[in-house]
Amino acid sequence: MSAIKLPFRKQIAYAAGMMGWSIMTNVIIVMLPYFYLPPSNSGLMPLVPQLMVFGVLNIMSVIAASGRMIDAFYDPFLAQLSDKSDNPKGRRTPFMLKAIIPAVLFCSLTFYPLTHTESLNNAVWIAVTLAGFFIAATTYIIPYNALLPEMTDTAAEKIKLSSWQQIGFVLGIIFSALVNNFADLIQHLFNVPNRTNALQYTIWGLSIFAGLIMLIPVLFIDEKKYSNSKPSHLPLWPAIRATFANRNFKYYLISDFSYYMALSIISSGLLFFIKVLLGLPESRGGILMGTMVLVSVLFYPLINFMSIRFGKKPIVLFSFLLLALIFVAIYFLGRFNLSPNVQIYTLVICAAFPLASLGILPNAILAEIAQTDAEKTGENREGMFFAVKYLFVKFGQTLGIALFAFLTVYGKDPGNDYGLRLNGLCGFVLCLLAFLVFTRFRELKPAKK
Repeated sequence: MSAIKLPFRKQIAYAAGMMGWSIMTNVIIVMLPYFYLPPSNSGLMPLVPQLMVFGVLNIMSVIAASGRMIDAFYDPFLAQLSDKSDNPKGRRTPFMLKAIIPAVLFCSLTFYPLTHTESLNNAVWIAVTLAGFFIAATTYIIPYNALLPEMTDTAAEKIKLSSWQQIGFVLGIIFSALVNNFADLIQHLFNVPNRTNALQYTIWGLSIFAGLIMLIPVLFIDEKKYSNSKPSHLPLWPAIRATFANRNFKYYLISDFSYYMALSIISSGLLFFIKVLLGLPESRGGILMGTMVLVSVLFYPLINFMSIRFGKKPIVLFSFLLLALIFVAIYFLGRFNLSPNVQIYTLVICAAFPLASLGILPNAILAEIAQTDAEKTGENREGMFFAVKYLFVKFGQTLGIALFAFLTVYGKDPGNDYGLRLNGLCGFVLCLLAFLVFTRFRELKPAKK
């Protein structure tokens, strides 16, 4: 049980951390392919050559995937350090504090190529800066998420805090989708003629803003006061084995991985879908994201009610199926006998429900898994559960970027867009896989108080 109930203002402070992390992570997801492999009608210059590695993957796909190899070793190591920490200020927030400045720096530097022409040197630069960003992001998000089960007692409390957390996450998505809008503003107000420079200034500004927001839970939540957890004493490898031994966690993990890979395809391709498939300005991306988020927020009370009334599993399964159908529609964008605006806004509004439910419920489900496991084993390994989850989330996000970048080889420009459409079919398969795996998940019954 948590030491003291987390008051409303502290719940908002906690959600702010997710918003800051989400801004920087989604700036990487949304802008990396568009910045380095832009479509021909974007006004930007390609900065990484479309070279094929082993005749299968292009160089951008390899770069995006390689940075996560460091995470495979670092994530569980960091989680173990956090779980075993006996720092008098808490197990989690001291790690979060140390991560903020490196995250801001590496996120921004990722968009400062060594040369402004197609070059392998830029590819090496991206690999280095992405590795630095991934390590910093991990150092923040794993301890941050491990706080959720430690500061809540009941399933209802977990869902409520996860809902505020999800609001922070989707607000971060909106800010990341507004990069081009902010760049337009910078060019207009400050007379910056170069589009690349305007984008770089925007990303610096957003990264610094995100870092300041990430400070809020560190400064305003007294971890020792609101959390009553105890350090784990399991060594690293036994802790990892014990975590993977949890049957429910395995099914949760595979479904979550598939979902985030699919979501990353949408985020990476959004500007391409708007600009190439529909012929709309890329600045429309921020407006579309804002619309989707605002509509999704309207579903939050309904999802909270339905999850208590019917359970979380049926809602998650329905959301996977609905998202799969949305991906099928992406394949046909621009080919419907409807205006481009009607097509994209219909798609965005339909995506609002799964965005809401798959944002709120999975973290609440994992918090219950971690709490039940702690009650059963006597070991508080919340950090390890969330470390493994976010390792797979980041693998999913990165492989989503890698898959999108790879498929651009088959067309990413007006009149040659088959590669972009293939992403819709890939997303459909991933969501269907997530649905099938999650049918085997056994929903936990709430503990009687």
